Amino acid sequence: MCLGHSKADDYHAQWLLEIGAGTIIDDSDMIQVPQPMLCADLNTLINRVYPRISHQEVKENQYFLDHIILCFRNDKVHNINEAIL
Repeated sequence: MCLGHSKADDYHAQWLLEIGAGTIIDDSDMIQVPQPMLCADLNTLINRVYPRISHQEVKENQYFLDHIILCFRNDKVHNINEAIL
């Protein structure tokens, strides 16, 4: 994962470190995701991760290496890939 150097990027990096350290897990083993990190639907997620994906220009392989969605199940990956295509 490659982050920029904005305040939002620094906040996100710190949040990820706190998850890894287990310091932000509540009593019911839940993690609160900050509102700016939430996406209302799949299209919003796709547009955030793959800006201008619908434009007709050919995307270089590096574009897809730099913009990635990780999923814990293959069926979710398939659904996202179908929505993108």
